[in-house]
Amino acid sequence: MKFGIDIPNGWKMSLVDIKDPVEAYEAMTKIVTTGDELGYDSAWVVDHFHTVPTPTQEVTFECMMMLAALARDTKNIRIGQIVLCNSYRNPALLAKMASTLDVLSHGRLNFGIGAGWYEHEYRAYGYPYPDAPERLRMLREALQVIHAMWSQEEAVFEGKYYQVRGAINQPKGVQKPHIPILIGGGGEKVTLKLVAQYGDACNVGGDLKTLQHKLEVLKKHCENVGRDFSDIHVTTGVYCSIADTDEEALALVPDTRKNTLTDLSLVGSPATIRERIATLEANGVHELIIDFPFPSVRNLEPLRRFAREFINKL
Repeated sequence: MKFGIDIPNGWKMSLVDIKDPVEAYEAMTKIVTTGDELGYDSAWVVDHFHTVPTPTQEVTFECMMMLAALARDTKNIRIGQIVLCNSYRNPALLAKMASTLDVLSHGRLNFGIGAGWYEHEYRAYGYPYPDAPERLRMLREALQVIHAMWSQEEAVFEGKYYQVRGAINQPKGVQKPHIPILIGGGGEKVTLKLVAQYGDACNVGGDLKTLQHKLEVLKKHCENVGRDFSDIHVTTGVYCSIADTDEEALALVPDTRKNTLTDLSLVGSPATIRERIATLEANGVHELIIDFPFPSVRNLEPLRRFAREFINKL
């Protein structure tokens, strides 16, 4: 099992106690550099402009610029987006940006992308907000454009939404045959089929029953397109609160988060969490992207304790 960090970039109001944006960025960066030192496998950031659940004036850092800096501030930990909103950037340009980022990180980029969903951001930033089926059709074309930009000397693609006519993308990145693509979302008819066709990794969530079902659907899509299901790197996001007892760990969870916990959440004593990690692994999950309940982004004890209990022992 691999362990990743859900980077608190401000989207979930995680930086509200630091008013200076420079200090906020440095505190956030410290989490990732500490995770790098502790042996975490990856660090991931959302692609959002406004806070949730309500848009506010609080800090929310842009993900591609963040990752460019983190690529130079870290040495071993992989970095990625969980996930890029396809509609916010032209896919040919995005492929170029990712290629550059892969070089900056010396080949440590995981490229995460999805169809997008946060309507308020679309409207606020002046992007059209088509319905979900059209956003998914756009994502399908974008994935083909990105593959072309990473494989062809002069990329060519003619689609309904995107056209690329002899685009040169040098360098194409460090990783071969190309930067791994993670496609986020659990839509059974389209999104998981796109994973089977174009993805190297997926990100699905929910409780155990939902996770099992989604992976079965993905496996069938792989069979239908002639893809080996075992080639797909399976990730899921989990909330983690660790303490000496299950009761103490649950007490640390904010009331606003308690209704989002599932039978796979890493909430409890080390023994309880170890059992849940084993369950996730037994059901085909390869990597956990962990949302730590930092009491403050300056307090890194949750990150350190998890590393002591699991990264250094498993």
